[in-house]
Amino acid sequence: MPDTYTPPEIWSWDADNGGEFAKINRPIAGPTHDADLPVGKHPFQLYSLATPNGVKVTVLFEELLAAGVKEAEYDAWLIRINNGDQFGSGFVDVNPNSKIPALLDRSGDAPLRVFESGAILLHLAEKFGKFLGPASSRAEMLSWLFWQMGSAPYLGGGFGHFYAYAPEKWEYPINRFAMETKRQLDVLDRRLGETEHLGGDDYTIADIAIWSWYGQLSLGRLYSAGTFLDVESYSHVQRWAQAIDARPAVQRGRMVNRVFGEPEMQLHERHDASDFETMTQDKIGDG
Repeated sequence: MPDTYTPPEIWSWDADNGGEFAKINRPIAGPTHDADLPVGKHPFQLYSLATPNGVKVTVLFEELLAAGVKEAEYDAWLIRINNGDQFGSGFVDVNPNSKIPALLDRSGDAPLRVFESGAILLHLAEKFGKFLGPASSRAEMLSWLFWQMGSAPYLGGGFGHFYAYAPEKWEYPINRFAMETKRQLDVLDRRLGETEHLGGDDYTIADIAIWSWYGQLSLGRLYSAGTFLDVESYSHVQRWAQAIDARPAVQRGRMVNRVFGEPEMQLHERHDASDFETMTQDKIGDG
């Protein structure tokens, strides 16, 4: 066991201590450099990366378009967080918290910025009246949507960090966050044993938000932790995750702003529906 850590009276930042993300983590906000954001031709300008939080929004955009909402056309611009793109002045203007995704809604008289993935989902769903479920189950749907927003830090910032990214593997934090992640999977499994979707019978933005994290975790796509967390034992989560994963719009949404994994699943930027056939990773490269 390591020696017990005694916190200092006043914490100070050690810029070299932080593992894989040390170069982009810092205790202050604001931009680090001037950089304008590109703007395309569509009503919605998305600046993102295909992390679980980013996938939420691109899946919803693709679902809206598949549902016939032509007004939901969007440009998706790649933000490479490992390079610090999120600290450019243009990005910080759209999201002062410097986290992806960030959305600029240019469909009205004046551009609107929307940040935080849950807020973007709710903004788009309310704007187009889609994927909210019936009024009778709106409170249930919103409860699950905000459950995901509150629980993701335990899965991503907690379990994911200490299990996959921390510079050292420590037993206590891994056990602590593995326990909490499994408790959350059990919460979902019990609910999905009662209903087809989280809000009830209808597929909603709550399912999209939760699938992007816990669905992909249960399908073995996050942190290579499927066996460690015994994700296959959550049978109702598995049923739900696989059904959503089979949706064509979800498959397209997973590809957008993706720069890792299989080349055929990478669409670095998306500016038109035809990009899914014509702009594969090997054609657009790092440009």
